Amino acid sequence: MSAEADRAAPPTDVLAAAWDAAAATVRGNIPDFGRWYPDDTTTGGVYRPRTPRGGRPEGANAGWTTGFWPGMLWLVWERTGDEAVLLAARTQVDSFAERVERGIDLDTHDLGFLYTLSCVAPWRLLGHSRARDAALRAADHLMDRFLEPAGIVQAWGDLGDPLQRGRTIIDSLMNLPLLYWAAEATGSRSFARAAVRHTEQLERHVIRPDGTTFHTYYWDPDTGEPLRGATEQGHRDGSCWARGQAWGAYGFALGYRHARQEAFLDAARRCADHFLTRLPEDRVAYWDLVFTDGSGQERDSSAAAIAVCGLYELADHVDERAAARYRAEGDAILTSLATSYSTAHDDTSNALLRHGVYDKPKLVGVDEGNLWGDYFYLEALFRHLESGWRGYW
Repeated sequence: MSAEADRAAPPTDVLAAAWDAAAATVRGNIPDFGRWYPDDTTTGGVYRPRTPRGGRPEGANAGWTTGFWPGMLWLVWERTGDEAVLLAARTQVDSFAERVERGIDLDTHDLGFLYTLSCVAPWRLLGHSRARDAALRAADHLMDRFLEPAGIVQAWGDLGDPLQRGRTIIDSLMNLPLLYWAAEATGSRSFARAAVRHTEQLERHVIRPDGTTFHTYYWDPDTGEPLRGATEQGHRDGSCWARGQAWGAYGFALGYRHARQEAFLDAARRCADHFLTRLPEDRVAYWDLVFTDGSGQERDSSAAAIAVCGLYELADHVDERAAARYRAEGDAILTSLATSYSTAHDDTSNALLRHGVYDKPKLVGVDEGNLWGDYFYLEALFRHLESGWRGYW
């Protein structure tokens, strides 16, 4: 076993204390985030109301990241039973139900991120009927984005947009659990068939022979011919965007959980194994895996948090030796996040994690906290502290 695999388990009290600090920050955000939705990232370490977009006012429920806030609330309530957190979480259901009922900003595959955490979670935990109905509406909208004969879910934009037609991205894997859930909830296998076919296409074309991944990939929407890989947020088309690699490790592992196709498990392991070979000494990845110590580039704590969740998920599906390695690696990354990247001792920030990167090429959210990093950090802590927890995906 490698030295990395043989890392000592972190002291339980370190990560338990990290959970307590993170949960306290979530509770502290309820008064503000109950009045407005935070922006995708912090500005100067602090979340502010969402920037007006698409005709929606400041702080409105729009964009792809708002679901991470109710996701954090459900995590904290599920582990603590705090009634004030439950009240805040239940209130979120109405906002997301209204969003899908009124057709607000739905031209995206990120309906999975949005509605798995805001509505599937309360349905699973409480049997919340309005949440179930909203999640099924969202799943139907997601199915509208499934393109035949390419066999993919289009990522962004109006389906008639020639610049977006036939494009998918590796993040899409995390949106597919909404379709698997819809198949389970309705008995209609069409949802699951679309999810499986999309995952098959990504497994065949998005992963390169060396285990690295493209961020985005294009198909001809009329013939189904695979065309080319590229990047939108990575360093260059041929590099390996760290967050995308983490999405691949977690997303393919979830695909295996739902579909039990061995190719999906192999894909998850290839993504995870390459990610682990590119980590610096403190185990928190740079924003693109082409960079190493001494590059002067920023870390992406959100990629690290996502990767930990993927490693813990992988550990549930592999043999005992491999599971021990993946858990040890996940523990090492999570401990580094908790001790050196969290805001546990920073009263000036209302984020959970510092030093994330949203989109470096466009200089958006660079070296800031972000909502997905906060959510997956909290989920990773939950997974570590509650063995056997299956999550909302």
